[in-house]
Amino acid sequence: MGHPDFRVNGRIFATIHPDPKWAMVSLTPEQQQKFVAEAPNVFVPEKGAWGLQGLTAVSLAAADEEMVGEALTLARQSAIAKGPVRPRKKKGKS
Repeated sequence: MGHPDFRVNGRIFATIHPDPKWAMVSLTPEQQQKFVAEAPNVFVPEKGAWGLQGLTAVSLAAADEEMVGEALTLARQSAIAKGPVRPRKKKGKS
């Protein structure tokens, strides 16, 4: 999609936005609420349904290493817990 992403078990848990001032971490909605409440200048829900599901934008200029590290650790742990991505079935094939 034109920008770097970070994966485990084939699941994306973080990306660098096309605008490299921003990144994204895939948190649970509850984790997202905690990060946004503690650092609203750093963590912002992504727009629309993605944000409601926990995808969270990170302002890299405003963030410190510890905050980002904690968010990345939680996102990676969630991706691991979900297990590997199942291969998609190709249309028209049985």
